[in-house]
Amino acid sequence: MSLSEAVIVHFDAEQIPLKDVIAVHLYTHKSTSQHSMRGKYRSAIYTFPENDIRLIDTFIAQLQANFEKKLITQILPFCDFKPSEAQFQNYYLKNPEKPFCKTHIEPKLRLLLDKFSVLVKS
Repeated sequence: MSLSEAVIVHFDAEQIPLKDVIAVHLYTHKSTSQHSMRGKYRSAIYTFPENDIRLIDTFIAQLQANFEKKLITQILPFCDFKPSEAQFQNYYLKNPEKPFCKTHIEPKLRLLLDKFSVLVKS
């Protein structure tokens, strides 16, 4: 398996259910598009414990009806994880005016706020 970029998401399942966390990922991570960088920037959910794989697969199957194209998100067991270099951590907070942030991150944030505003705390 090739390396890919990922984030660890910590959340309180009593505050936001796992199904909602997965929905946010699916809607904001182009979970239906194939492209040349899909190996490094794949749509994947890494789980721990591994028994969450079946549960997450069920959630994705239920959410599929909301998408025109087939979801290609992979569900994989969590493996080695190393933090990115310091210059890339909290990149958007440090560099909101950079072209990458304007082109890629801001549209995802707008989508998050538009589609999931009930889940987002101010």
